[in-house]
Amino acid sequence: MRKAYEVKLADDERQRLVAFTTKGIAAARELRRARMLLLADAGQPDAVVATAVGCCANTVARVRRRCAEAGLEAALRDRPRPGGAPLLDGKGEAYLVALACTEPPAGAATWTMQLLADRLVALDVVERISDETVRRTLKKTTSSPGSGRNGASPR
Repeated sequence: MRKAYEVKLADDERQRLVAFTTKGIAAARELRRARMLLLADAGQPDAVVATAVGCCANTVARVRRRCAEAGLEAALRDRPRPGGAPLLDGKGEAYLVALACTEPPAGAATWTMQLLADRLVALDVVERISDETVRRTLKKTTSSPGSGRNGASPR
């Protein structure tokens, strides 16, 4: 059975992949894809390649297709991932840091991440935000509630 997307590597590409898989440090995914392409170039069927590199035959078919359609580099590398849009822009981050530096609400000894998240929602800074996003934002800006301001002791 003939494959719809055959991998035909040039000599320099093959040498580059062999060197890539045997020398230096590289991401595990890229090494696995390089090994897939080398085996596919040698004429091995997808099932054999999948068993040899420890993945499924559909993964081998996808890598083979990307190599045929977009080239060797595209087959080796991950595609860019969009990620989620940040919930807090620069102004929102500044507001969060300023809020964390104020006195905590009545009945609370210190600001907690959940209290800060709830306050940001109540003040319509954001529509919704998790306590984990608040924690990561404060960590990124090297600010944290109770970091020595307003008489609170550092943790």
